[in-house]
Amino acid sequence: MYTNTPPRSTIRLTRRGRLALIATGAVVAGTAVAVPLLSMDSDVEKKPTTLVIPEGWRAGQVYEAVDKALALPDGSTRKSLGKAGLKLPNDAEGNPEGYLFPATYPLEQHGKKAMPESLLSFMVDTANRKFNGAPIAAGAQRNAMNVYQAVTIASIVQAEAATKADMGKVARVVFNRLERGMPLQMDSTLNYALNRATLRTTTADTRIDNPYNSYQRMGLPPTPISNPGEQAMRAAISPTPGDWLYFVTVKPGDTRFTADYAEHQRNVAEFNRNQQSPAKAG
Repeated sequence: MYTNTPPRSTIRLTRRGRLALIATGAVVAGTAVAVPLLSMDSDVEKKPTTLVIPEGWRAGQVYEAVDKALALPDGSTRKSLGKAGLKLPNDAEGNPEGYLFPATYPLEQHGKKAMPESLLSFMVDTANRKFNGAPIAAGAQRNAMNVYQAVTIASIVQAEAATKADMGKVARVVFNRLERGMPLQMDSTLNYALNRATLRTTTADTRIDNPYNSYQRMGLPPTPISNPGEQAMRAAISPTPGDWLYFVTVKPGDTRFTADYAEHQRNVAEFNRNQQSPAKAG
């Protein structure tokens, strides 16, 4: 039996060399990485012929990219959802988050300029092919969940894992916390709730009344929080064996997973020291 759970305000899961909240409420930020919207031909005067959707993008980012790629007024793609006829699972209730599969999509189809509806349908159909096949469906069932829940876990893994090698361990932390009745306490779900991509999370953020606030709400968020790729999906259905409950990226390439809260606190302290002492050049 799991006992002696630390206070919720002190349990912290972190990623990519950052700590958002510890017992003292201290905030430390790392760095963000920008991803290009479109794949362009070498001749910059040519219009793009494909649209690249990176792993981990949210639906809102996809809509904006489609608007830009098709030279449409802002908001056009979002408005087209109602007539797109997307083949989504019932649990999604019409929300394509998680099912806009990351890939490269042509901006012309059958010799004609793509429409937002056709691009979104292409993305969802690709996700259904990837997610509803035997490996994913069987893996979800093996872990006592449906495919939509697996996509939701994969979206968290995609957002939280510092490297692809860490994805299986992050997925295991999610499972271990769910099994123990612990809140997930993931900053990525808070960022989704607040429609942001900041590396800073405050104590006030963790107290917001929102179904995506995994500090206050138990279980999984109501929908995926991004559009995960295949590796994150594989991690979600086949998490790495382990008893971990916490993780922190102490420095680039050094993410530490542990089941011991005291050890996690020591790792967090080391992370803070690293942040206060910039690495020497050379």
